[in-house]
Amino acid sequence: MTEKNRVEFQKPDLEHLTSSYTVVDMHFHSHYSDGTSSIDQIAQRARQLGIGLALTDHNEIRGALEINTYQGLMTIPGIEITTSDGPHILIYFYEIEELEKFYHEAIIPHLGFDVMSPISLTVEQTIAAGRDYNCLVFGAHPYCATFTGICNSQIDRQRQSDLLSAIDGVEVLNASNLNKWNLKSTVLGFNLGKAMIGGSDGHSLGHMAKAVSYAACRPTRRDFLDSIRDGRSHVIGKEIPLIGKVTSNGRKLRSNISNCPDLLERNIRYGYALLHSKSRIFRQNVKRKFSNRFRQQPPNDDFGF
Repeated sequence: MTEKNRVEFQKPDLEHLTSSYTVVDMHFHSHYSDGTSSIDQIAQRARQLGIGLALTDHNEIRGALEINTYQGLMTIPGIEITTSDGPHILIYFYEIEELEKFYHEAIIPHLGFDVMSPISLTVEQTIAAGRDYNCLVFGAHPYCATFTGICNSQIDRQRQSDLLSAIDGVEVLNASNLNKWNLKSTVLGFNLGKAMIGGSDGHSLGHMAKAVSYAACRPTRRDFLDSIRDGRSHVIGKEIPLIGKVTSNGRKLRSNISNCPDLLERNIRYGYALLHSKSRIFRQNVKRKFSNRFRQQPPNDDFGF
């Protein structure tokens, strides 16, 4: 594969990919956070598809620990952390013991009211906490419709730049995201020159492997994560159809509101800030066009000029 097709927006041909590459869905949720499926169901589906899996529940590792016990299934120990200021951070570990140690030492003391609640650490503090362990730190869906990506309007440009410099890479293709946001995330990934991953962000079995990461390496955690870190991996996938997103996001919204009511308020604030920003840009563009048109208009001789 060449650099230009490190990210492909098309349905993964899993039969072809799994015959030549190690293929992993790098972002999936179980019933331990806001997913609908049990670990047994998830493991069976991954085996049917012939892929590996990173179970990345929100602020929770029970699913990752449980799926690690399934023989013959390549899994990546992972977690998706909801930081106190909004953005989600994905962290992947080379060893399950490292994930356990990180969770008990760095996350449990800062957990919120519920598993879906933000922890008390900021994005910067969360990234810094990961640096004490053998892991890879990624920005989940950096561009998305809510405040849960690093590149949102509530974080100023300088802070965004600092955060993007501090992480190992970004999730460029998230099957549960909108295409326009994935395209922006992909451009960001190439511009950063850092590691890029893709995953379904699946919350039900039907979402699994809609987007995957793959590499020409041995099917081991170390080889696969090394391939991602060194820029030797690839991403391929398509977004989940709109009806699937509506169903999935409806479940997620109900779960988030019941477990963490402040998320609704945050989304409202974010939506207002986004609309205000778009409105300001629109006004500036209109003003600029009228100004340019006035300057370009020739003198009118009827007025004696």
